[in-house]
Amino acid sequence: MAAIRGGRVALFLLAATALIIGALGRLSAHEVPNDVLIQSFIKPEGQRLRLLVRVPLVALRDMTWPFKAPDILDLERADSELRDAATLWIGDEATLFEGDRALSSRELVAVRATLPTDRSFESYDQALALLRGPRPADTEEISVKEGFLDVLFEYPLESTASRISIQPRWGRLGVYSLTTIQMVLADGAIRKFQLHGDPGLVHLDPTTLQAARRFVVAGFWHILDGTDHLLFLLALVIPFRRLRDLTVVITAFTVAHSVTLLTSAFGMAPQALWFPPFVDTAIAVTIVYVALENIAGATVKRRWLA
Repeated sequence: MAAIRGGRVALFLLAATALIIGALGRLSAHEVPNDVLIQSFIKPEGQRLRLLVRVPLVALRDMTWPFKAPDILDLERADSELRDAATLWIGDEATLFEGDRALSSRELVAVRATLPTDRSFESYDQALALLRGPRPADTEEISVKEGFLDVLFEYPLESTASRISIQPRWGRLGVYSLTTIQMVLADGAIRKFQLHGDPGLVHLDPTTLQAARRFVVAGFWHILDGTDHLLFLLALVIPFRRLRDLTVVITAFTVAHSVTLLTSAFGMAPQALWFPPFVDTAIAVTIVYVALENIAGATVKRRWLA
């Protein structure tokens, strides 16, 4: 009897282990990827607005992909799943506006899986040519872990002169998602945007007030996200006790930081490889220097008062 009970216990443990391993396998299959880059182009042409998007296939979770080999898509049977993924994860998760009017009608013009070595999304014309061209051969081996999903949507427009906005909700594609949007204007000019997570409504052809508001908000979060900025600013303001003195120091810091950003944006900063690490080292040295100066200054002041 003891041997039977022991066998039953061993069988139970073996079954439980198998169930746990299976559950872990399913969880890993639907794991949210850490860093996801979403590339997109938007261009009004005539009475339509084109939206081209590229996302990593691995970010499109809960899809039942047909495989012809482990992790390799069976392209001959994958068209329906690719269209479903394009609609559910990309089209349904973005709202485009013409002025204040949401563009509710859209058409999924093209969708395809693409090899990870493809560089068509470096420009609008190359990306459009890829999506308008022939689909990849069924013999292509495209990995779900490394390949891309490329999509072309079209929306009807009333006028190419309308101001276009977008509200992308692609943040859930990854733990940290970065969306790049290139707005191609009618005259060929390109406006580039980098958005983190779900940024809310983004005006792609903003008024002066809208642009100023976005820059102010971006600058505010830029300061808060930088530990080195906060440490340096804290070290600067510690010796001051009056609001007037604090205002002068913070304003000077803001102006100096704005000047450095402007010089970098206009290509006036050195482009050598040694320059970025030099700047990071100089910032760290400056923080330590100001902190030590605060300590030494306070010690001298106490001795003088004594």
